[in-house]
Amino acid sequence: MFLALGAYAIFGIADFGGGVWDLFATGPRKREQREAIAKAMGPVWEANHVWLVFFMILLLTAFPKAFAALSRAMFIPFHLVLVGVILRGAAFVLRSPGITRAGAPERVWSWVFGVASTVSPLLLGMGLAAVSSGGIRIDGDQVSAPPLETWLSPFAVALGIFVLTLAAYLAAVFLAAETRGELREDFHRRAFASGTATAVLSAAMLWMMARYTPWLWEGFTHGVSGVLLFIGAVLYLFSFILVLQKQYVLARISASGQVLVLLLGWVLAQWPYMIYPDLTFEAAKAPDATLRFVVQVVPVGMAILLPSLFLLFRVFKKEPLSEAD
Repeated sequence: MFLALGAYAIFGIADFGGGVWDLFATGPRKREQREAIAKAMGPVWEANHVWLVFFMILLLTAFPKAFAALSRAMFIPFHLVLVGVILRGAAFVLRSPGITRAGAPERVWSWVFGVASTVSPLLLGMGLAAVSSGGIRIDGDQVSAPPLETWLSPFAVALGIFVLTLAAYLAAVFLAAETRGELREDFHRRAFASGTATAVLSAAMLWMMARYTPWLWEGFTHGVSGVLLFIGAVLYLFSFILVLQKQYVLARISASGQVLVLLLGWVLAQWPYMIYPDLTFEAAKAPDATLRFVVQVVPVGMAILLPSLFLLFRVFKKEPLSEAD
């Protein structure tokens, strides 16, 4: 499950970040910026959602009680994310020149694509905060989740903004690595701006975590999670320095590693709870027979999925993009 969640946290979130930069494309090369984003995302963007589907299926199969509780508690934000994913997918296709000539103007679909790409990671971050904040209460079959105490709480909104900013940073670094010339300089500036904002929001998030979720703060700053938090900060600093030095390939690796390390630290800080404070991993798990089946089947699926994705990226991610492409 962590593999699927981590892969989506990197590629899916960066995918959303590309839509953010599409929405805020500016300057004399804004059309070229949008074209570069489309060319970078076009062949592989939908494949990123394989990880989200994989994670949801594993959650339903291996931890059905958690899936049921989250489906009820997070009904509104999760469905808004689903609508956002559908809208951005439709807009990505419908804004192509051959279609826009016969229908709505390209700028309309570009706006839909950008707004949906901005709202979706915001809501995902808010949902993550809700799971850890203690606002979701479970008593038998009863689930209580007041929005102002879960996904609309100050901590949730702050984490949503942080995830959105991190998405923009990842996307800018990825796009700088995949472009060249003046387009690369455009995305370099965006990586610098979003990276600076990410650093500021990281400090703010730690302060808000200590204030609104002290139990999570305690877990995140001590033990293994504390070490991972430090490593994540070092990886972020390393990636930002590499951006300044225009070493974008290494910056991409470092930024991706930062996301994985911090996500693992969050999971360990929340352990043993899946949904704090009423549902642990042990209480949420499926019967042992089901778990054994999952353990046996997942490697088979990975043996098919991973080579397929490798081939997809290998075929469509060969040459950097420039204004002339």
